[in-house]
Amino acid sequence: MLTLLTAAVLLAHWALLHGAPLAVATVESPSSEATRPFITRTITVPAPVVEEIKPRKEPAPATRPRVVATKALPLRPQAPPLEATSETNGPLAPVDVAQAAIETIATNPEPDPTPKPPAAQAARNYAFPASARLKYDIKGEVKGFPYFAYGELLWRQDGKTYDARMEISHFLLGSRVQTSTGQLTPHGLEPIRFGDKVRSEVAAHFDHIQNKVSFSANTPDAPLLPGAQDHLSVFMQLASMLGGAPGSFPKDTTLPFQAIGPRSSESWVFLVGELENLSLPGGEIKALKLSRPATGEFDPRVEVWLAPDVGYLPVRIRLTQGNGDFVEQQWSATQKP
Repeated sequence: MLTLLTAAVLLAHWALLHGAPLAVATVESPSSEATRPFITRTITVPAPVVEEIKPRKEPAPATRPRVVATKALPLRPQAPPLEATSETNGPLAPVDVAQAAIETIATNPEPDPTPKPPAAQAARNYAFPASARLKYDIKGEVKGFPYFAYGELLWRQDGKTYDARMEISHFLLGSRVQTSTGQLTPHGLEPIRFGDKVRSEVAAHFDHIQNKVSFSANTPDAPLLPGAQDHLSVFMQLASMLGGAPGSFPKDTTLPFQAIGPRSSESWVFLVGELENLSLPGGEIKALKLSRPATGEFDPRVEVWLAPDVGYLPVRIRLTQGNGDFVEQQWSATQKP
């Protein structure tokens, strides 16, 4: 009976964690205008009276009149190609093609080939935490029943790439593992893949060329925004931001993120709190508190404490449901990775 009760409690723990973080075109010059041949004709006049022969007026050619503008006007965003024809005026004359090309070059200069980062991230400094393995004691409560488990955060980086792994384990129900891999850039962490595994794994794949995220769960693709993080990398991104400029985030500063989960994209906003003294299983330690409100009816409120002594990695994470159920992981030791 005790075993069944324990299993029920742990299943509820897994449900609580579900969905939450652990823890022009070239234009050829028109050819020169063809000259008409000059024909000389002799006319014999029977009388000395010379009749004035008036030149015959020929109709104007059915070409579009050339408009000479004193100032080049921008082309419409969806203008037809230069070789297109007009139903009312016929084909574009070569002079019109050349003029349109000149106006295109004048009003649309070649873009600067040097990529520029988003303005929101250009002024930030990042200091990535050193590789480390953090151990956690986990406790929680579901419908008044307490339970306990163990956790581990493995963070490794070589200055160019990173690999993060968070595991919550119990001897009866096994484990839940979240992983994040990617690159370290001048704008912080740039995830490439995020995985979430209980029995089988679901994953999100980041395509930074096409600016989209695809999901192995066959849910619709999501647009990839600058600075996007996944449910695990967001904690290391916060650590890197705080480590790079610890005095730049006073109390009540808001830090928004596009947070990518295993099946969808969400919007998370963290509120910076104060530096607190914590008494944890690993000892006394100071940590800066950040909080994130629940984003939905069944989504928990998130509180995380980032400690300067361990590179601002999380030493405490607490998830609280609207009905009072909670799960909390507390730092117990720091080891080499």
